[in-house]
Amino acid sequence: MSDNQSFRTAETELLGIDNALFPVGDLDEAVGFYERAGFPVTYRLDEAGLAILKAGAETPGVLLRVEDGIGRRTPPWPAPRFWLEVRDARAKARALAAAGIPALTEPFSGATGWTVEITDPWGNVVGFTDYSKRPELARG
Repeated sequence: MSDNQSFRTAETELLGIDNALFPVGDLDEAVGFYERAGFPVTYRLDEAGLAILKAGAETPGVLLRVEDGIGRRTPPWPAPRFWLEVRDARAKARALAAAGIPALTEPFSGATGWTVEITDPWGNVVGFTDYSKRPELARG
């Protein structure tokens, strides 16, 4: 048994993603940005500086949380990235551009398909990736 296996039990098993949390400086601005990027708001609690955005048909979503003192920043390289599956990443890149959201990267080809990344005003990086080269791995 490997060291990693010795720590896995039914009680400690990873079951899946709950939410991805992004710190933001302004909730209204952040919600507007992510709505333009295609994320519907599922819940908003302004007095707590929180908004939850839907990411596909799954329960996990993107949680925006206002953090005191956070300003605009560009992402350092390497920066943490949160990627979401889309049917066509190049079409998503065109839709983002039409919504006034510039791509952090031009769409690039990888092992499974195409990916495009964006960054919000606070440096959180979101990628949109497709499985055009490996459709058998796609969600649908």
